[in-house]
Amino acid sequence: MVRPRKDYCEFDPVHPKLGSIRAVVVDNLLRDVSDLSPTAEQEPDYDPEAWIKEERYIAGLAVGNIAQNVRRLVRHAYVQILHLSEFTESALRRAAPDAIILSGTLRDFDLYHPDLLTNFRHVLPRLRVPILGICGGHQLIGWSYGVPVLTLDRRDPRAQRTHRLREYEYGFVQVTDATDPIFHGLDQRRRPWFKLVKNRTHPYLRVWQNHALMLPHLPPGFVSLAKGHRCANQMMVLRSEHQLIYTVQFHIEKSFEDWNKLPSRWEHPNESRDGRLIFENFLAEALKHRGRL
Repeated sequence: MVRPRKDYCEFDPVHPKLGSIRAVVVDNLLRDVSDLSPTAEQEPDYDPEAWIKEERYIAGLAVGNIAQNVRRLVRHAYVQILHLSEFTESALRRAAPDAIILSGTLRDFDLYHPDLLTNFRHVLPRLRVPILGICGGHQLIGWSYGVPVLTLDRRDPRAQRTHRLREYEYGFVQVTDATDPIFHGLDQRRRPWFKLVKNRTHPYLRVWQNHALMLPHLPPGFVSLAKGHRCANQMMVLRSEHQLIYTVQFHIEKSFEDWNKLPSRWEHPNESRDGRLIFENFLAEALKHRGRL
């Protein structure tokens, strides 16, 4: 029998350790022309139909990757998708999730209709469900707690919409609090790239970066978990009796993007192993927080 050729080696076969979970994935990308702000109309390249078409294309990839992670890492996973405009306390009560995961974004937040952001900022601190914010979701959470979102060279995004400094690569970020349970099992990982890291005093993650904006500092109450060279705030957590909010600037959801594609453009099943570990640990921590693990 001829086995199908694979363009990557599966170093870490994925065997789901978690039994079941209910997860809500929040689509943070724009869905309709009405989601755009009056500011957007003043942009020189304003083309609402083309913008929304692009947003929907990216949303399909981003939300699909997140849902795929949940389904691959949990034996029995129920995943519901809600758009940012549907992010309400009543909708979340009906969904009854064990975890909420926020997708990334594409456009600057001042191009969003203010009602979308005001509603998110109102609902977020009132939730008792564990939350994970990824990339733009990380920035949206920081913004909701009063931190401005800036370019990587610390400029107001409105001053430079294009030709921004960008992190678009696999890169290393340094763990700043290795005791957090989100890093459980990190030391046991087979990580062939580790020999490339000169300073081994602190653990490092190798993760996929795709962003041109950042949070310049931590929001009140949050603790830093990882830092990078261009972007200091790479990962953070807010932990209290009622709340558990993790955020990552990088993309931990890339692991299963091209799992079934041959030939594969990316080798995320290998390269994103650290991200996959963090994703799995978040789901476990969410279940613990809910008293289900």
